[in-house]
Amino acid sequence: AQHRTLVQRPGGVVLNLEESPLARLAIAGHGEAAAFLAPHQVEAGEQVRRLAERARLQPRLTMNYSGAHVASPGLSDGATEVSDLASDARRRLAQLHAVLPSDCAGVVLDVCGLLKGLQTVEQERGWPRRSAKLVLRIGLEQLAQHYGFAPMAVGGVSRRPHAWLGEGARPERFG
Repeated sequence: AQHRTLVQRPGGVVLNLEESPLARLAIAGHGEAAAFLAPHQVEAGEQVRRLAERARLQPRLTMNYSGAHVASPGLSDGATEVSDLASDARRRLAQLHAVLPSDCAGVVLDVCGLLKGLQTVEQERGWPRRSAKLVLRIGLEQLAQHYGFAPMAVGGVSRRPHAWLGEGARPERFG
C-alpha cells in the first residue's frame, strides 16, 4: 500500500497511478474538463507496456539466483538465450515501428515500454516542452486504430424482421 495511488475511473476501473506510465494522463486534472488520453488510447499504451515486459527490454534490478537463466555454453559472448515469448514480443514491437511514424513509435516505446518520463523524452530529443505529450497522443491514437480499439463500442447492424413467414397471416397463438 506504500507505493499506491488509487483512482477510480468511470465504469468502476481502478488505476494505480504509480504503476502505469499513462495513468496520470488518463484522468482529468485540476480545472480540466476531460482527461488528456481517452480509455482506448490508454489500452493501446498498456498493450505496448505488456509487450515490452514480455520482450524483457528493461534491465534487471535484482539478483536472480534461479538456475534457469544460465547462459548457454555455446554462446561465446555470455549472452543468454531469449525465450520464444520474448522473441515474439520483440517481433511484435518491431511491427509497431512499421505501423507508426518513426517519431511516434519512438515516443510510444520510450514512455509505455521503457517507462521514461515525458520530460526525459523531450530532453533526449531536444524537443520543446509538452511536445512529447502531443506526439504520444497521436501515436497512441494510431496504435489504438491498428489494434481495433475505438472510443465507443459499436455493435453490428440491427435488423427488424420484415414479414412473417407464410401467406402473410400472423399466427394467433405461439405454441
